[in-house]
Amino acid sequence: MITKLAIFEGTVKPGQTAAMRAYVEAELAPLWRAFDGAHRVRVLYAAAPDEGGGAGGEDRPSLPLILQVDYQSQAGLDRAMASDARHRSRAMLPAFYERFFETVILRHHTFDAD
Repeated sequence: MITKLAIFEGTVKPGQTAAMRAYVEAELAPLWRAFDGAHRVRVLYAAAPDEGGGAGGEDRPSLPLILQVDYQSQAGLDRAMASDARHRSRAMLPAFYERFFETVILRHHTFDAD
């Protein structure tokens, strides 16, 4: 199993959290769920950060949104990366950032999972 995370790190504009979530559910999540080769797709929204910041006392980054997609094989991941749904969702991201975020950094991480 391969798990790929898209971590949206940043700050949602004040008062836009509910609208951002509604937009994700209506527009982006259906495309993410249509990635060819995806086995399981989860969209995670921040509920509340742990108190106390990081292990060394530093502030933790704000992570309002994480996309988790599981693939059963590298071939499935490769199909997803080439899929039309992925390309369409990526094209929507600049307007999504502009509309809902004050700051945003998108980080991708891929993991082997058992």
